[in-house]
Amino acid sequence: MQKTSSRLLSLLSMLQARRDWPGALLAERLDVSPRTVRRDVERLRELGYPVQATKGPEGGYRLAAGTELPPLVFDDEQAVALAVALQLATGTGAGIEEAAARALNTVRQVMPARLRRRIDSLRFTAVERPVATPDQRVGASVLVALSAAAHAREVLRFDYASGAPSGGGRDDDAAAPPRRAEPHHLVTWGGRWYLVAWDLDREDWRTFRADRITPRIPTGPRFTPREVPGGDVAAFVARRFHGSNDAGEQLCRGEVILGLPAAAVSRYTRDGMVEELGADRCRLVLGSWSWHGLAGFIARFDADIEVVGPPELRDAFAHLADRCTRAAGSPPVGAAGTAGATE
Repeated sequence: MQKTSSRLLSLLSMLQARRDWPGALLAERLDVSPRTVRRDVERLRELGYPVQATKGPEGGYRLAAGTELPPLVFDDEQAVALAVALQLATGTGAGIEEAAARALNTVRQVMPARLRRRIDSLRFTAVERPVATPDQRVGASVLVALSAAAHAREVLRFDYASGAPSGGGRDDDAAAPPRRAEPHHLVTWGGRWYLVAWDLDREDWRTFRADRITPRIPTGPRFTPREVPGGDVAAFVARRFHGSNDAGEQLCRGEVILGLPAAAVSRYTRDGMVEELGADRCRLVLGSWSWHGLAGFIARFDADIEVVGPPELRDAFAHLADRCTRAAGSPPVGAAGTAGATE
């Protein structure tokens, strides 16, 4: 039979593992009498753990929510999983990075040496794509409010900042009426948080950047949830950000010939089709959310570009070339009479 202290830890671990435990099953697992289980439950209650007795043919126990967070017990696999999750949380953009780092340090300090060595060997850095670095952080309170509305299936009213640099920034947004939407799901994409929701005013699905949302209270009436197109929220969001419609067809799809080897291009076009045309030439077929966005992506390659089609892509390159020409001819920043001067 286990000593009382180790038996209490075993009992606590079991109560945390599932919601309800018949008293007889606990006694069998711990190899003690039902009377001993009752005494151990009383000891846990004295230590601040809210263990409730459950009614029924067998009777049993349940670890309920309390007024404060008591000490927790994790098995080895749970402790390692928790440490990994906390490391990932330090780069979510959810405004909890500092708290996650403190929690990780707390967990590590109380770990046995064998587990601490495993955690230290699992140190890593989650690296996002450079274009995905968020310029604005979203507050944890906003994420909680959005998630709570989605969970309760309540219409969400919120102010939404357009993010336009001028002529439509937050001053204009403040005068706009609040948006109304049926929140469906919170997602992360490229280091940012988004709310997938059915826009009641536009009668269509939308993805809203969470850092631009200011929720209004109270929330609206309850609603019957709709099914996101395709039934898979992850696939739906991926299609939207890859410039596809709900059928998976990309809205802006173009074809070019690049003066680069196919192997060099394919490393940077995860969602495109690359065909080798020779040692230093390849065909690239790629889609995007807009023609200008597609032209800008292709222009990143340091190579000659031949547009095969369609005409919209050729027009987008012409517009991009004109913009770049004007930028190249602009005076240096800081020169007299330029934008570099200050008042």
